[in-house]
Amino acid sequence: MVNGLGIAVVGFGWMGRVHTQAYARLPHHFPQLSLRPELVTVADEVPGRAEEAAGRYGFASAVRDWREVAADPRVRAVSITAPNFLHREIGVAMAEAGKHIWIEKPVGLTAEDARAVADALGKAGVQGTVGFNYRNAPAVEAARELVASGEIGTVTHVRIRLFSDYAAHPEGALSWRYERERGGSGVLGDLASHGVDLARFLLGDITSLTADTAVFIPERARPTGATAGHARAAGGELGPVENEDYVNCLLRFASGARGVLEASRVSVGEQNNYGFEIHGTTGAVFWDYRRMGELAVSRGSSYQDQPVSTLYVGPGHGEYAAFQPGSANSMGYDDLKVIEAYHFVRSVAEGVPYGPTAADAVASAVALDAMARSAEQGTWVDLG
Repeated sequence: MVNGLGIAVVGFGWMGRVHTQAYARLPHHFPQLSLRPELVTVADEVPGRAEEAAGRYGFASAVRDWREVAADPRVRAVSITAPNFLHREIGVAMAEAGKHIWIEKPVGLTAEDARAVADALGKAGVQGTVGFNYRNAPAVEAARELVASGEIGTVTHVRIRLFSDYAAHPEGALSWRYERERGGSGVLGDLASHGVDLARFLLGDITSLTADTAVFIPERARPTGATAGHARAAGGELGPVENEDYVNCLLRFASGARGVLEASRVSVGEQNNYGFEIHGTTGAVFWDYRRMGELAVSRGSSYQDQPVSTLYVGPGHGEYAAFQPGSANSMGYDDLKVIEAYHFVRSVAEGVPYGPTAADAVASAVALDAMARSAEQGTWVDLG
């Protein structure tokens, strides 16, 4: 028997749309779910944005104040895709109202914010899923299995990269993303948070780190109205960029492995260049997000001059079979969010967490806070 699950989306920029489309696709890819999302209401403070979303996607109602969502008895689960500075307040309020939440990373501006949301979820006994979508790629799942099975021996070191050019243009608008008060960190929260989650997902706990950060575009023009995505604002009043464009971090893992995590939002010539290289005592595995369905794998007993082969993921790897019937058929970013929505709704249906949780958000936030502290102090920081 399939029952309805009343859904609300709070914040309807690009990510709000992605969540909404993921809910709509769930019955097609995961018909076995005992709950079927029903779009009850959408909230956004920008005039007209919620109403437009309701008309386009079929929400039953639209509101400007997210507090109306918390009070709405029709809503059982909420996607929180508002700006970062609102995540703690909205997340805690929704949990206290008994709503399950799917919240985008970073969960607030600090580790303290993430802990507050995690604590509220725990006290209320509701489920919380966090938007660490790159771990959902079937190839990443396959890489994790290769590492765990010992196929590449004992992991010695890993390099994780997240390079993008979305903020490379000097005319990029000085939106909330560049302000400490509303955005918190810069590329740390936006991209390095994914890198920390991938590191932990693949290799386990991080015990200590040291980091360096930089701002390469120190001023941007203030926008004259509401912005979405990464809009331009040429000719406006200039204001300071308050958070980092770039981070480079050395990692030590509980296993004894070492790592490098590097992220940039201003890398000209790099469009979503995300990936990792994991090296072990007998082999290695490599993944590039832009070739999402492929793994480059080296394994055997040759050590020196050992060849690398390409593994095309397929049914049997992660949730691949819910999308494609055979290996080497392409998947995309939105598919990863459908998998995330599946984990969220399954968690609600079964009362057991699936996918990245608020605890993962806290662990990522602790590492991000440590990176900021390390960059300021010029020292190694323990995460214990």
